Amino acid sequence: MAGLSVGSVGYNCYDELNINGRKMKIIIAGGTGFLGKVLQKYFTEKGDEVWILTRTPKKINEIYWDATNTGSWISTLEGAEVVINLTGKSVDCRYNANNKKIILESRVKSTEALQKAIGLCENPPKIWLNASSATIYIHAETQLMDEENGIIGDDFSMNICKSWEKVFFADTSLPVRKIALRTTIVLGNKGGAFPKMKTITRLGLGGKQGNGKQWVSWIHEQDFCRAVAFIIAHEQLTGKINVCAPNPVRNEDFMKYLRKSLGVPVGINSPVTLLECASVFIGTETELLLKSRNVYPKRLLDTGFRFEFPEITQAFAELN
Repeated sequence: MAGLSVGSVGYNCYDELNINGRKMKIIIAGGTGFLGKVLQKYFTEKGDEVWILTRTPKKINEIYWDATNTGSWISTLEGAEVVINLTGKSVDCRYNANNKKIILESRVKSTEALQKAIGLCENPPKIWLNASSATIYIHAETQLMDEENGIIGDDFSMNICKSWEKVFFADTSLPVRKIALRTTIVLGNKGGAFPKMKTITRLGLGGKQGNGKQWVSWIHEQDFCRAVAFIIAHEQLTGKINVCAPNPVRNEDFMKYLRKSLGVPVGINSPVTLLECASVFIGTETELLLKSRNVYPKRLLDTGFRFEFPEITQAFAELN
């Protein structure tokens, strides 16, 4: 069962953030990747002051941190309204022992460093949003996974997310509102998985992956930014929140609509055996394509959030 259809309405959640014209100071840790750049652009265009914590600072608004230890970067947190932590090694790799260690440590250590830094601030941030992932839920072909009833299992990816969230919520003494963003695939043209999907589709390889019955949960990059802004604006939202569109689609339908939006008439299917061979060659894991993510943003919808792109066809039409 897919999510319930939710229409778009003329609602600007960002207006609630700018009462009396006050702008925010926002810190994005690990903000040089795709999602960090998307959020930086969104909030900067709204007039907010955005600072990036990164290992490789190159711009005037980028501050060095090693994502492990406290340091002079702590002063950047003083007086900030919001901290967003997106730090973590990409899971688009082979799950060998070394990569597994780095994937876990990059998430846990950066979260621990921010936890300590916020505790040392005289004027700490009011809101802390920490990345998590909808892969915390089990492979689900029938049951819809919301924050209340979603089933969390026991494998490498799920245990990474559990460890990540456990560290994030461990210290309850900090005077900061904490939100774990259980985000699905974010669709955008300048990063993430979507440009690769478009490329293989244009090459004629855009058929279903595996049996094509696995659910794909997704969100348009603009709705991702709007959801983050909405969460910041609504003080009653704390804890774990699914950040995804309300209508997941089957993999075979996802690829069919993508082909149609790109004007590609056919796409060669990719059976599991072919995907397993290809994943070794290109250095990734088949889980990224074959796990059924059937996720629903119940808490966002219950609080009044409305999506600009609730349907995958709308998202593809805007992005293509």
